[in-house]
Amino acid sequence: MKKLLIVAALLAVSFSVFAQNNSLGDPNPESVGRDSALQALKEISLDKFEREGSWNVHMSPDYGVITARLFEGNPAMKEPLEGEEEEEDSQVFGVRVDFFKRGINSFTITSQRPIPVEGTTKVVSLWVCGRNQSHDMYLLVQDYFGRSFELYMGNLGFTGWKKLSCVIPPSIDGEHGIVQSSAYYGDRPGLRIVGFRVDCNPMQARGSYYMYIDDLRCVTDLYDLQNRDEDDMLDNW
Repeated sequence: MKKLLIVAALLAVSFSVFAQNNSLGDPNPESVGRDSALQALKEISLDKFEREGSWNVHMSPDYGVITARLFEGNPAMKEPLEGEEEEEDSQVFGVRVDFFKRGINSFTITSQRPIPVEGTTKVVSLWVCGRNQSHDMYLLVQDYFGRSFELYMGNLGFTGWKKLSCVIPPSIDGEHGIVQSSAYYGDRPGLRIVGFRVDCNPMQARGSYYMYIDDLRCVTDLYDLQNRDEDDMLDNW
């Protein structure tokens, strides 16, 4: 009898938790459209990889040698940004890795200086030519407090050019996760793009590996910046 009572109690608790979780997913008529109405999303270009010396590459000398340079080229499927004048965009950034031996290794592609992004970044995208090698690519970022994070962009096991994208997860409470703004520490760009890391597949980390990247972009929410009063001072002093 006691066992039946315990089981019944557990089932009642489980049903209560399920009901609460299910209610969280139900749409609230009062909030539908509120998020989109308070957003001013815009796709902006962060870097087109046109300047020599703007990006660095690095890998452990125990596993191989890495070099990089600019090449003439452009992804044919890439579309220009709307409402912006055409700028010089005729080169891509190439990376060559010569492996000494197979193993669990990686290499990084980092900007000379972290790239600040205005507003609240939603999505970061990059055109990549992966040469059909099954390596994994990650985006390296710093948040408002200077904390480092890595976000998975995708696997490089494809032929030709492909646009890889990753979503920047929002912070729920403004303290944990990737925080992009804070009312307590002044006014400055909240997200900085540090670069990329490629984790190599140990079975394919041999010989020479080539990859190319181009057109780093992001979709950012500029609502707070666009709707700021002209007579409102900036908290950046």
